[in-house]
Amino acid sequence: MGLEADAIRTGLDAIAAREPAIARALGIAGYPEPRIRETGYATLLHTIVGQQVSVAAASAVWKRLEDFLGADLPPERLLAAEFDELRGCGLSRQKQGYARSLCELVANGDLDLNALPSGDEDAIAQLTRIKGIGRWSAEIYLLFAEGRPDIWPAGDLGVQAGLHRILGLPERPGEKETRALAEDWRPHRGAAAIFTWHCYDNPAL
Repeated sequence: MGLEADAIRTGLDAIAAREPAIARALGIAGYPEPRIRETGYATLLHTIVGQQVSVAAASAVWKRLEDFLGADLPPERLLAAEFDELRGCGLSRQKQGYARSLCELVANGDLDLNALPSGDEDAIAQLTRIKGIGRWSAEIYLLFAEGRPDIWPAGDLGVQAGLHRILGLPERPGEKETRALAEDWRPHRGAAAIFTWHCYDNPAL
């Protein structure tokens, strides 16, 4: 499961003790709510389904997939499905390729989502073997589903925008600067990431 409220609070308190800008922002915006997803294959499949479409469109495709494959969406059932059957559910050729990549790795035992490496970079490397799952998607999975406390998705525009507002930077930082700015926040960068999303559109900051 993702980072619980107590872990977020503990992490942010630790960062705020050495970063006045975080302490100030916490005083204004308060602590963020947890962002939690289920661990496992279905969450990653949902990520693929939701890429580059609206929430409503992704929900509609997901419902059709559940109706066609069954509520648990067994990977073996998806692999056995015909192209036109999955297209009828709303999966494009590209997304079918991504979904099949995920299902093959899981069904063959080449990717065990219950036993990802304990090292974050090693876990990211395992997840990005899935076609269509890049570094950002892997980081979001590890933060929201596994609750890894030091995940810092520096390439996320919301994280960058939140950091811009919290730290009072002259412009939104790029990925490299965003990564560098948070180095001193280890091992609590996951809580910091959740806080940046909480703050990025807060007009009081």
